[in-house]
Amino acid sequence: MNLPPLPPVGGEATGRNVIDVLTGQHRDLLSLCDRFGTDPRVTDVLVAELSRHLSAEEQYLYPAIRTAVPGGEELAARELAEDHQLLLLMKSPGKDLIAAVRRHVAADTEELFPVLAEMVPVDDLIRLGNRVETTEEAAPTRPHPGTPSTPPWNKIVDPAVAVVDKFRDVVTGRTTYFSDL
Repeated sequence: MNLPPLPPVGGEATGRNVIDVLTGQHRDLLSLCDRFGTDPRVTDVLVAELSRHLSAEEQYLYPAIRTAVPGGEELAARELAEDHQLLLLMKSPGKDLIAAVRRHVAADTEELFPVLAEMVPVDDLIRLGNRVETTEEAAPTRPHPGTPSTPPWNKIVDPAVAVVDKFRDVVTGRTTYFSDL
């Protein structure tokens, strides 16, 4: 991976690896899918959590897949196309979005995570996990299918768009975090 070295921590790298971080996000997304339609805030949180999740995957997971996995370019391109469809479905959330989220989680869990765990050293997985966790706070909370989805442009545009999204969320009182339900 082309990531800066880890700071010295006196032994093994610590922290959650990217697979653990994204698996936790997937659990939350599936829980929100199960609760879809029970409370209007659930829809807002699902869209916000999914927007942040996709932004983080586009910035770090897919580039790692491209770099470390044989055939990773095609795999990442397919995932980006599916993510674009998710962004379009988020514009008017419904049962199609719920089904697409479930497919997304299954594809990551069954296809991406196993090859990533096999091909990428643990220290790099931990560094990616740290970056994904950090990226969430600077990610959009609304779908923006017209913005760039690959580095370096998404790493520049997503935080700028996120500022506007977060301003709109505050002004409208929109709930955007799973923990706030």
